[in-house]
Amino acid sequence: MPTDDILLEAEDKMVKTEEVVKHEFASVRTSKASPALVENIMVEVYGSQMRIRELAGITTPEPRMLVLQPWDAASVQPIEKAIQKANIGFNPSVQGKIIRIVMPELSEERRQEFVKVAKRMAEEGRVAVRHVRRDAMEQLKKEVKSGIIPEDEEKNAEKEVQKLTDQYVAKIDQHLAAKEKEILTV
Repeated sequence: MPTDDILLEAEDKMVKTEEVVKHEFASVRTSKASPALVENIMVEVYGSQMRIRELAGITTPEPRMLVLQPWDAASVQPIEKAIQKANIGFNPSVQGKIIRIVMPELSEERRQEFVKVAKRMAEEGRVAVRHVRRDAMEQLKKEVKSGIIPEDEEKNAEKEVQKLTDQYVAKIDQHLAAKEKEILTV
């Protein structure tokens, strides 16, 4: 495999890792309501487990309110129970076929807990990027051993892989800083 392919594959995996971290950050609660806070909660309906986003439309009519409109009225109670069981600090209220969730104000202590969760997610993202780097370096060494690429080309490619790693770790750090600021903003 040529070095360009190895570098492109590594960068592609790093981009995907960054996207995963951004998506995970969306599920961390801030003072604003976001559908990502509840969309992946699993609900026991129709004899199987389904995500809330597969069972209901989720909207945010106000900055601190979520409204869930199940497509089937029979799934209202199971969705309500699943949200309560998820233990994310929400108390859903059922009004006919609609479930409303008013987000309580976050205490300073709770905000710090969410910052810790975001930092853990960011660290997992950084580790994943480093794993991609390690895999790319191993691939380059294999290619040198088999005589496909010369050693000087390997050294240049390793520098490029390290540059990509630094770049994506920095991006994850930027996302973390933005999320931290969002969480701590009252």
